[in-house]
Amino acid sequence: MLTKTDGGAAQVLAELSKALSAGDVEAAVNLFAEKCFWRDLVTFTWNLKTMEGKDAIRHMLSDQLAATRPSQWALAQDEPVVVKGEVVEAWFTFETNVARGDGHLRLKEGKIFTLLTAMRELIGHEETIKTHRPLGAKHGQQKHPRSWKDEHDGLESSLGTEQQPYAVIIGGGQGGIALGARLKQLGVPTIIVEKNARAGDSWRNRYKTLCLHDPVWYDHLPYLDFPESWPVFAPKDKLGDFLEMYVSVMELTYWTGAVVSHAQFDEETKTWNVTVERDGKTVALQPKQLIFATGMSGHPHVPDFPGMDQFKGNQHHSSDHPGPDPFKGKRVVVIGSNNSAHDIAAALWAEDIDVTMVQRSPTHVVRSETLMELGLGPLYSEEALAKGITTHRADMVFASEPYAIMHEGQIRLHNAIRARDAQFYERLAKSGFQLTWGEDEAGIQMLYLRRGSGYYIDVGASDLIASGEIKLAHGQVSAIEEDAIVLEDGTRLYADVVVYATGYGSMNAFVADLIGRDAADKVGKVWGLGSGTRKDPGPWEGEPRNMWKPTHQESLWFHGGNLHQSRHYSLYLALQVKARMEGIETPVYGMPPVHHRS
Repeated sequence: MLTKTDGGAAQVLAELSKALSAGDVEAAVNLFAEKCFWRDLVTFTWNLKTMEGKDAIRHMLSDQLAATRPSQWALAQDEPVVVKGEVVEAWFTFETNVARGDGHLRLKEGKIFTLLTAMRELIGHEETIKTHRPLGAKHGQQKHPRSWKDEHDGLESSLGTEQQPYAVIIGGGQGGIALGARLKQLGVPTIIVEKNARAGDSWRNRYKTLCLHDPVWYDHLPYLDFPESWPVFAPKDKLGDFLEMYVSVMELTYWTGAVVSHAQFDEETKTWNVTVERDGKTVALQPKQLIFATGMSGHPHVPDFPGMDQFKGNQHHSSDHPGPDPFKGKRVVVIGSNNSAHDIAAALWAEDIDVTMVQRSPTHVVRSETLMELGLGPLYSEEALAKGITTHRADMVFASEPYAIMHEGQIRLHNAIRARDAQFYERLAKSGFQLTWGEDEAGIQMLYLRRGSGYYIDVGASDLIASGEIKLAHGQVSAIEEDAIVLEDGTRLYADVVVYATGYGSMNAFVADLIGRDAADKVGKVWGLGSGTRKDPGPWEGEPRNMWKPTHQESLWFHGGNLHQSRHYSLYLALQVKARMEGIETPVYGMPPVHHRS
């Protein structure tokens, strides 16, 4: 049992610093346990990369150490070392030749079990916040002074015409807005291109009862938290209004009513040629970096069932669902049984509409209250804040756990959830609803990271299913007729309206639409870890595919995910873009080959 008050963390960190400063790769590797993980967010790899095992760490250091030149390793002054039995956890800071970073380590029996290194800022190119914030006022006497508004309006009108942006972000939802704010604070000229008429419309245009399923403490945007009076689960229109306000306050160059119709990369000039249709005019942009922030769940997957063209009623994807009002007095069949399907079915039921849900495969269900308390509460809650766990600290704790072992903790969590809500699950199962906990019973977090689907956070629809208020059918759809859906067992579900809550395709489908199929295939599938589970084919990659990091198409990036991911990972993507703008060397390590095209 370790007896030092810091559990030996200071000594191990000092030895790691000494070995890396001396370029002694073997000495550094010997500080790690036999089973070990090093997750690097940009600092050593200019990538988001997890090295698993000593051999992988040795290979990375042999390749990158000379170019990185890390130094100034020190335990964080404001964070105590925590000893939990045989595990010691400590926060630290460090520098490389171009950046400052934050880190976290876990020791087991005096050896490094997990190590996180994350870039915080580029030296000499810090964000214009806190001590680096702009003065705003211009003190002293000047002839013909220009006001802030004059300068702001001048920049807005010139960017994209007289001055080309360095980066263009396609998509102005939460992801594009968060990344745009990061790039703004780093001085990267950026245009966000949004097809809707107003910022926030990507939320306003959804069905009227939609609310976030994640709590407010998990959802803050960079630099500007939601107010302390903000509801725990934000209604979609309220969130839309906040995003619109955020765009204005953060002074983002945000083109509404604009659509990218085509993009092509010029290999000679290393510049994108981007065609934008805006206000009835065609605008040509030539950014150096192109970022798709179109949403991890942004490209609707509409199935191709036989007979769809024969259906006489209304049929639409869940992303286009207007809410229940147009369908009063109709018979509605919702195909699918994940979050959107449940939310839509419950809203239809609330307006006395006859609704049937078609469950085609087992679904993981977890009650919102239980998930918030047991799952997110320790890091994202008022109780966590009272313990000094800020949003940033919670994000870093979350990031410190390698994906390769994350499922172990999630299995323990979901065993506790299953025990607490046993009666709830028993009642739901008795109704005929087919339940799953995932292939390894790791539950919602791993389903989200692996495939982005397969689950429902219950906010009331499960009780309606259990009581029969929302009717339930099972099986694959074999055909669509003029007035009915036919299941594989011959069951006919007569309907006036069909809602396809059938999920979304990979984000590289947007690349195929705008750049071409060859570029989409070159990049490959977006999202998933390579776990080999359903809808997440192997081989193992250890980080979300193509997200927030370099892709096999030069100067093309993907950004998105939930609000937590949009907030946290936007920093690392923005730093990578800024480094390239400033001509900083960015030797990328560990880009995996493309195994899957979609």
